[in-house]
Amino acid sequence: MMHHVVGLFTHPDREWRQIRNEHESISHLYFTHTVLLAAIPAVSAFIGTTQSGWVIGSRAPMVLTPHSAAWMASMSYLAMLGGVAVMGLFIHWMARSYDRLPSMADSVAFATHTATPLFLGGVAALYPHLWLGMFVGMAAIAYTVYLLYVGLPTFMSLNEEEGFLFSSSVLAVGLIVLVTLIALCVIIWGLGVGPVYSIE
Repeated sequence: MMHHVVGLFTHPDREWRQIRNEHESISHLYFTHTVLLAAIPAVSAFIGTTQSGWVIGSRAPMVLTPHSAAWMASMSYLAMLGGVAVMGLFIHWMARSYDRLPSMADSVAFATHTATPLFLGGVAALYPHLWLGMFVGMAAIAYTVYLLYVGLPTFMSLNEEEGFLFSSSVLAVGLIVLVTLIALCVIIWGLGVGPVYSIE
């Protein structure tokens, strides 16, 4: 599945047609693609926050303790895996409105491949500077939205209008999932499980 990463950036329309015809199982998809790609931002964040630390403006870097960084990276990793599953479930459910019957595995495959730029953009967390994170994050989000709108009509064999409506629905649900995850983080931090900074 990893060979699709290059194709999604060089010739996405053709790559979506190839992905559509593969029909991988969910377990194979997760262990050959999702699990590996979702580890990129989690591992990068662990390294970045424990080695260089968060850099905001001209302030001194804020470095997390290894235990705190590992906890936060693990939670974000699980959240990413769960987010892909939720989006796959929604795509599978929503497809019935357009008389399409993709398998659950195909729906999760689409969600995983669409999120590929977000996973790869996580490399920026190796140097967690505010402006770098914002720039890379915005670029990753923009290309993810592009893949969604280009890929869904091809992947589901929909016409342009149906593809636009379906893609917009998926985007709206994705934003809801993102806001929900942020709210959960705030709640968890409020319970005293927030970041612990290293004191030198």
